[in-house]
Amino acid sequence: MATFPDNFLWGVSTSAHQFEGDGLLNQWSEWERQARIRSGDSCGLACNWWNKPEADLSLCQDLGLNALRISLDWARIEPAPDRWDYAAIDRYCRLVEAIRERGMRPFVTLHHFTHPNWFEARGAFLPSDSPELFARFAEFAASHLSGLCSDWLTFNEPNVYAVFGYMFGEFPPGLRNRVRDTAVVLANIHRAHALAYDVIHRIQRSASVGLATNWVELQSATFSPTDRLLAYLYDGVFNRSTLELFLSGGLQFPFGALAPEVPEVLDKTDFIGLNVYNRLHVRSPWNDALRRTGGLFVPEDAPQGDPGIELPYGEAYPDGVISAVREYARLHVPIYITENGVPDRDDRIRPWVLVQTLRNVSRLISEGFDLRGYFHWSIVDNFEWNEGWTLRFGLYELDCATQVRTPRRSAHLYREIVRANKISDELLSRFSEPPAAGGILLSGGCH
Repeated sequence: MATFPDNFLWGVSTSAHQFEGDGLLNQWSEWERQARIRSGDSCGLACNWWNKPEADLSLCQDLGLNALRISLDWARIEPAPDRWDYAAIDRYCRLVEAIRERGMRPFVTLHHFTHPNWFEARGAFLPSDSPELFARFAEFAASHLSGLCSDWLTFNEPNVYAVFGYMFGEFPPGLRNRVRDTAVVLANIHRAHALAYDVIHRIQRSASVGLATNWVELQSATFSPTDRLLAYLYDGVFNRSTLELFLSGGLQFPFGALAPEVPEVLDKTDFIGLNVYNRLHVRSPWNDALRRTGGLFVPEDAPQGDPGIELPYGEAYPDGVISAVREYARLHVPIYITENGVPDRDDRIRPWVLVQTLRNVSRLISEGFDLRGYFHWSIVDNFEWNEGWTLRFGLYELDCATQVRTPRRSAHLYREIVRANKISDELLSRFSEPPAAGGILLSGGCH
């Protein structure tokens, strides 16, 4: 049996762009207008949260959740420099109130990959004054929401934002192999976090302020020096960038030589969020296929959910939370698993991922790690960035044309675990092994 503390937080995570739909004016909407979404899908209404989030909030309540993570769309709130949309911030206040009314503790993320087009046009987080502009937004948001929320994440996955936007070209601005830019963006985002941390604490002394970083287990394909070096470099810039900045104020060598130090970020986190999904294998890119993926691949026999359109999504790897938690425990702050899940339209592998990940979470808590909550990604299928509607992460299936929700068996499974606050021996036995490897790529729909 796997048990959890009485005060453990059970939640799901969401984000504004992926859930809200309806007239977004951020850089991802512009990316879509430029036909850059690889699947060809459009976000459209997404999950229709801007107009009607209450149905999904009630689904969360029915699962027995006591926490819910959302994000704010900066572009809605500040559509032009220093011009504030008070109707938009009021809409977010009402959303947070609705979360609280259903007995859930709100966690609010200020930057979940999106920002206004005007901010993107001036270089986003490359200019040295970008942290001050973000802190101005953080101050406005906190001044309106501080009476409703005390748990804040300044950023979601700075490592994904920087690497996918400036190294792999998968996110806006779509640049590739800009090593220096990647390092500068990472440094500036963490300085922006530090400034926002101070602003929020000035407004709300009791606030708890952190950020969420993504952890991908990286496995060298062989013992060759080139494969191991590439895995080491990826691990340094991706998995450990936030950790190194919080511990030392700088990035790991060689990236630290390319960006300014950020001493302001030292001791500026009250908790850390870990988003843990998968494992990728690393091999020196000696052929065209590996060069297209930067040497990252997934063995055919590895347990996987549904694959990405061009890039491998990753091996489903519940043990990733063990490495992530043990490494980030060096910060000596509380830890939340702020995202975890698997793209799985048929709900074939999700139950195994859910049970085995939570079993590892229970073990880590029993070993003394200060792990306080688990947020599944996500309550309902949502618009998955460059993959559009192709990758389905929801506990509930979404027909994005009709907006009808249908529970997958994982929704019932998560409800059983949450309401019992434990995983029974029967569930541990039933989902002890992954199902057969493989996945079928299906069209996304909802163009």
